[in-house]
Amino acid sequence: MAHEFSTSYLADCLALFRQYKQIAEKAMEQLSDEELLVILDAESNSIATVVKHMAGNMRSRWTDFLTADGEKPDRQRDSEFETPPQTRAELMKVWESGWSCVFAALEPLNDADLGRTVHIRGEAHSVMQAINRQVGHYACHIGQIIFLAKHLRSTEWKSLSIPRGKSAEFLRRVQSGEASQR
Repeated sequence: MAHEFSTSYLADCLALFRQYKQIAEKAMEQLSDEELLVILDAESNSIATVVKHMAGNMRSRWTDFLTADGEKPDRQRDSEFETPPQTRAELMKVWESGWSCVFAALEPLNDADLGRTVHIRGEAHSVMQAINRQVGHYACHIGQIIFLAKHLRSTEWKSLSIPRGKSAEFLRRVQSGEASQR
């Protein structure tokens, strides 16, 4: 994501959500369909399970964002950790449906909405607080996706940022104008 000065918190958050979505997708693209389902141990989740949980959270938090509690009564959170999507096509459909809820809720808002009150699990939050809560939540899970993908790819991993051992070269390219800063 190119850094751009903005005075809009919402524009910055939308850009950040899009960046997180994109880097998770680049990590998942590096894996086989089978690797998306790998569980490292009994207490771990596969990438497919993390995606299913994120999508369930996104649907619950962002549907009727301004008017209904962010924890919808029909959400079955525990089931998000059972029976993940079994194919890449199913997984990506779940992933996209979750993100469409995020963007549909946030894109119509303006900065004047940031002080409005919304509820999550009965607790009052400003719109800004609710967004911050979800930025943090999704960043943690996207970190899990990237960690698992990198672990599974091992030496075949294609870096999503500056590859290991290439910082000095990247800095030289930035300083010479050959590369944009990240």
